[in-house]
Amino acid sequence: MNIETIVLDLDGTLLNDEKEISQKTRDILIDSQKKGIRVILASGRPITGMLKYSKQLEMEKYHGLLVSYNGAKVVDCQTNEVLFNQGLTVEEGKAVLHHMKQFDVKVMIDKDDYMYVNDVYDCDINYKGEKVNIIQYESRGGNFKLCEKTDLEEFLDFRLNKILTAGDPEYLQENYQQMMAPFKDTLNCMFTADFYFEFTAKGIDKAKALDTVFDLLGIGEHKIIAFGDAQNDMTLLQYADVGVAMENAMPELKEIADDITLSNNDDGIAHTLEKFI
Repeated sequence: MNIETIVLDLDGTLLNDEKEISQKTRDILIDSQKKGIRVILASGRPITGMLKYSKQLEMEKYHGLLVSYNGAKVVDCQTNEVLFNQGLTVEEGKAVLHHMKQFDVKVMIDKDDYMYVNDVYDCDINYKGEKVNIIQYESRGGNFKLCEKTDLEEFLDFRLNKILTAGDPEYLQENYQQMMAPFKDTLNCMFTADFYFEFTAKGIDKAKALDTVFDLLGIGEHKIIAFGDAQNDMTLLQYADVGVAMENAMPELKEIADDITLSNNDDGIAHTLEKFI
């Protein structure tokens, strides 16, 4: 099959555990673009947390796209035009923020250059036996400044592309069903890592974003290969002609994938693309 589009999740997929794109993977993706293949990054991250990597891949030269917030927003790397943007209503956002007050999670929302949290010093979760400053991790990953708001629900008067909650993986597994219960029929609620549980507008996902934007751009038939590792990549892998799960992917993603490649630390993307490019 002649691949025309490569779609890549970031964390756990394109990026290794050091949050870097390996030279081997970078080279094959730039070479692919030179051959006319479009590269799209599709992540739960905000646009600000994706720009560093799109520049490393020179995507602005080749009309690459950034699908952010799990599909809630799409931007053209070449023109910076917002091609798609669908957020939670203010009322939906307030309802989620109110409901989250009863759970032991770190809630994070963003607007422009800032990420808003209740307490920048209440920042640690337990992950694999270690304390992780999850607020620092997320704010640095998204290139946000930090701002405290005692009551995020009261503060909110704007639409959000997503609401991010973080917590100990064991706690989230025990409580996520109660966290999502009031919204399971009206919003998208999902794990994007075992320590992240997120809320976006109903019907929003990476596949819907791509399908909408392809229609807007007048792109008809397109041969897509997509790579992912988490629950929020399921629709993406199902949408693609070839859906590839990383070796480090969640078991449920591996079950629906067309292929399983090497891990994000072992150039899994490059390993598979060498078969097609």
